[in-house]
Amino acid sequence: MESLIAAIEKKINDPLPGRDAQYRMAHGIRKYDLPTPDTATLAGILLLLFPKNNELHTVFIERVSTKNDKHSGQMSFPGGRFDMMDGSSQNTALRETAEEVGVASAKVKILGALSELYIPVSNFLVHPFVGFTAEYPTFIPEPAEVKNIVEAPLELLQNPATKSITNLTLQHNFKLKDVPYFDVYGNVVWGATAMILNEFLEAIEH
Repeated sequence: MESLIAAIEKKINDPLPGRDAQYRMAHGIRKYDLPTPDTATLAGILLLLFPKNNELHTVFIERVSTKNDKHSGQMSFPGGRFDMMDGSSQNTALRETAEEVGVASAKVKILGALSELYIPVSNFLVHPFVGFTAEYPTFIPEPAEVKNIVEAPLELLQNPATKSITNLTLQHNFKLKDVPYFDVYGNVVWGATAMILNEFLEAIEH
């Protein structure tokens, strides 16, 4: 496990595949060169790696459905809005992970950062980080924000059969056709989460 983590750390600190990898899992309405406005809100998210059954896993959260959340009910990585008290987006990612799924920041080693990603629908500029905790975590979901926790082995996510295309119906009956996604035990991981995940997977494969 240590050698695998060391290899992953090295690869994500080499030049990343970046936007091309992200947009391979983007819906067609996304534009490659959509500028990030000055009004964008900074956010930090954590792709957390951990051992389970002698395999490396990561964790997704299913967000609670609420009227005011642009990503209501969707699958995502732990994370959220930057707070000035955080001091950095990395600290935001760690704080939000502790709050949302109960993994203490002190137990997480940050391996590196992935490419930032602007999310137009919520006006977030997301800074993704990859972290590792050496022990299998006891996840404690924050009930106000997290409906469900889904643990997934990297081997599953790296299987090309996990990628597929579907039609989605979002809030206010807004429909999207031909949306690329990862099928994670029947959960649809799409949008920014799928884009970030795909960059990570391509980075560690090469």
